[in-house]
Amino acid sequence: MIRLALVLLAFLSAPFAALGEEVVAGLSQNRISINANFDGSEILVFGAVKRTEPVGDVPPLEVIITVSGPRRPVMVRRKEKLALIWVNRDAVEVDAAPSFYAVATSGKLRNILTDTEDLRHRISPERAVRSVGAPVTITDASKFTDALIRIKTEEGFYTLLEDRVQVREETLFDASIALPANLVEGNYTTRIFLTRGGRVINRYETVIYVQKVGLERFLYNLAHEQPLAYGALSLVIAIAAGWGASALFRYIRS
Repeated sequence: MIRLALVLLAFLSAPFAALGEEVVAGLSQNRISINANFDGSEILVFGAVKRTEPVGDVPPLEVIITVSGPRRPVMVRRKEKLALIWVNRDAVEVDAAPSFYAVATSGKLRNILTDTEDLRHRISPERAVRSVGAPVTITDASKFTDALIRIKTEEGFYTLLEDRVQVREETLFDASIALPANLVEGNYTTRIFLTRGGRVINRYETVIYVQKVGLERFLYNLAHEQPLAYGALSLVIAIAAGWGASALFRYIRS
């Protein structure tokens, strides 16, 4: 029975494999510089599908694009009202949550991607966030992950952009993804998936480099590499600003 099932699966997937479809893609920019005037950016993802055989009687081609920022642990706390005040009660550390995550699709995600493929490639926001090892006292750990995704979505860091990828003649595709102003510095992984009948038939991956430049780069390095010097500089600037404001006030009054 198992051998028969494998043969049947191979037969059903043969039309997709015969096309030999492959992503050929590019980005409008693969490096973003953050300076004092940075107020966000927009990435245009575009490309084409290269194939060895003409398209026959197969399900339509769909495209999914994801952009994921640097991953880091995030502590999620649940508040509970005690008497008249709210206090932190339970806490779960989400092991790896993208600082930014966007998914753009050519159709409704649930219609163009199966749950099995989503689990395998971690495409949806729910799958992209990894949370394991919650305390044994927490019986509803998934709610903490859901809360993190909800908060990130409300803040504009997580977005699901369904029907935003334009696919032309099952060959050309493009989509625009907006990046917020307060980006975290690091590498942003961009993935492109081709799907047919809910199955991923090919994928492409590249990286967008986000880094601070100019004064922002200097202050960032100083704060992380020489915190004492950074603290002293901050104190000097605060004193100078206070003295300057006081002198200006006295000058105006005189």
